[in-house]
Amino acid sequence: MAFRILGLDPSPFMPLYGLPSDELARRGVRRLVVDASPGFPDRVEVRDAAPGETVLLLNHVHQPADTPYRASHAIFVREYAGRRYDGIDTVPDALRRRVLSLRAFDAHGDMVDADLVEGPGIEGLIGRLLGNRSVAYLHAHYAKPGCYAARIERA
Repeated sequence: MAFRILGLDPSPFMPLYGLPSDELARRGVRRLVVDASPGFPDRVEVRDAAPGETVLLLNHVHQPADTPYRASHAIFVREYAGRRYDGIDTVPDALRRRVLSLRAFDAHGDMVDADLVEGPGIEGLIGRLLGNRSVAYLHAHYAKPGCYAARIERA
């Protein structure tokens, strides 16, 4: 089954780019300098930021549905990330190299299935979950440190 992986739209984060650290702190955001890779997975470009780059650590509502599954958590956004990842039948390395939790949601935003997968096996799990016609979309989450990684839908 053809699938599409999408990073986050960078537009909501762009006003934060370049702000002084004290202004970021007032907004509950921290700027960090990347010191190792992998380790700081950007949710816009769905790639690991490189050492020396800066990322913003902030809380993001990744499941805005008005259901008990509404959720937010801390994510990294590479400062100045400008183009969201949008790939069909392609898995970015940031997902491929990690243990993932794929969560399947229906059109109302209720979770209807979920499972864990090592990154190299992601296509099989995507196919199984999207094969259920009641599933409208998937969220990939980093299963170890981290949270929401990307949205997956039928292509």
